[in-house]
Amino acid sequence: MKDFIAGEDRLLLARHGLDNFAALWALELPAVDEPNTERGGWSSVCRLELEDRAYYLKRQRNHLTRSLCHPLGEPTFARELRNIQRYQALKIPALSAAFYAERRLDGDRCAILLTHALDGWRDLNDWLDDWASLPGVEQRAILRACGELIRRLHGARQMHGCLYPKHIFLRREADGFRACLIDLEKTRPFWLAQRDRIKDLETLLRRSARSWGDKDLRVLLGFYLDEFERLDQWSARLAARHSDKANRR
Repeated sequence: MKDFIAGEDRLLLARHGLDNFAALWALELPAVDEPNTERGGWSSVCRLELEDRAYYLKRQRNHLTRSLCHPLGEPTFARELRNIQRYQALKIPALSAAFYAERRLDGDRCAILLTHALDGWRDLNDWLDDWASLPGVEQRAILRACGELIRRLHGARQMHGCLYPKHIFLRREADGFRACLIDLEKTRPFWLAQRDRIKDLETLLRRSARSWGDKDLRVLLGFYLDEFERLDQWSARLAARHSDKANRR
């Protein structure tokens, strides 16, 4: 995959000598969490602050994903960058990329993905922790932002594939809340539209069940469907999938 650098970040990265793979790969920064070693290699994330901007510097070595197009594997960051760019083209609110490059080092497949930090945003998990103490008007605004975001995602015939609360970020605005998506590695176009829609929604609702009850579900679905008369039908479909997953455990 070709190197990528966003126009808005080119000059800033160049001023700090960080507009190339070698410099970003050699940069020493503390990791924000434990490296991911699930795929036989490793992948790590660090926070990078330059002047008035903040980024997340993601680096990986032999952390590959395989597909029909890439049977020998490619860095998972390459897939994520393509998905970030596809979301941007489809006008689906999501994180944005500043830089991407990949190289072979001592025979290993290495890649760097630099994304803009979502400072001022909080993931849905954080909001769920405080759910019971939030005013009803804020609860409804959050459910609306989430429902409309997922409607926009599915309206573009895209499935997120890992729609956990930690992957939806929200920010207060004058007229309510704005929402966007992160972690786009597993996203893909629909294969079977209704099944894929139900799968995304059930994943989110199952992971949010500690805070959201039936009333919250109906409010979310109302904003997602924008057709309240179909609420019962969709509630039944989601309940059936939830029951099916529970019985498989």
